[in-house]
Amino acid sequence: MIRTRIQYEISAQEEGRTVERFLRAQGFSRHLLIQTKYTENGLLLDGAPVHTNVKLKAGQCLSAAIVNGAQNERMQPIRLPLSIVYEDEDMIVIDKPAGMPVHPSQGHYDDTASNALAYYFAQQGEPFVARSVGRLDRDTSGLVLFARHELSACILAEQMRRREIHREYRAICTGTLPECGIIDAPIARAHGSTIERIIDSERGDRAVTHYTRLTVKNGFSLAAVRLETGRTHQIRVHMKHIGHPLPGDFLYNPDYSVIQRQALHAYRLAFHHPITRQQMEFTAPIPQDMIQILA
Repeated sequence: MIRTRIQYEISAQEEGRTVERFLRAQGFSRHLLIQTKYTENGLLLDGAPVHTNVKLKAGQCLSAAIVNGAQNERMQPIRLPLSIVYEDEDMIVIDKPAGMPVHPSQGHYDDTASNALAYYFAQQGEPFVARSVGRLDRDTSGLVLFARHELSACILAEQMRRREIHREYRAICTGTLPECGIIDAPIARAHGSTIERIIDSERGDRAVTHYTRLTVKNGFSLAAVRLETGRTHQIRVHMKHIGHPLPGDFLYNPDYSVIQRQALHAYRLAFHHPITRQQMEFTAPIPQDMIQILA
């Protein structure tokens, strides 16, 4: 299904490149390029069909179809709370509540952010393919980015690989956290567990976390946290490692006296728009269950 088209005006610097080389530089993966090439009128040069080995000239207009994949029939559209922070035809950013998984998994087939988005787009008569760019744990609240078509997904995935998508968290930690610091401790899967992670200098992958203490109140510290690496449960494991675990964390600090889930929130998200290249930045307010700990 052709959802829309994207047009490129060829500059003097790009003259002589083949269509394939040009589109690869724009973020098309090999798979997406093949898919577009074999779509009827998928590639047009000055309005006429063109092969990918044709060399481009300055001033020409290259048009590529943006193909949207078929919706997964097992993805049930379910009416669920959905807080949309931003959306356009290329991407959508939501503020995910705690307790909601991003994608369906065992035991969670109809209560996820993907189900909610499938319902939202079904009401508009649009198919939806869940393409999240980065994930959050089920009980971590905050900003989640979804690509709305294959090209956006390719470009944003490359930004993620290059660490050009910047995410900042707010975490509440037990005790008085140092004013700032860097935690550099390798993380590995715990023996005999499918989900728990531990610090392991022999088996672990390098993991680096930067934090800054923002305030201390009621025996807890609010911290701004930035990840240099992206390991599973990284913030939760690292804060436990330095003696300041997150309250409400069922794996690493099951103390539910002040909150019923890990006190972690994806607060800020910054990246370049996949199509326009415009700098984008979003924030989501800290949820009430975390605010109450410091009230």
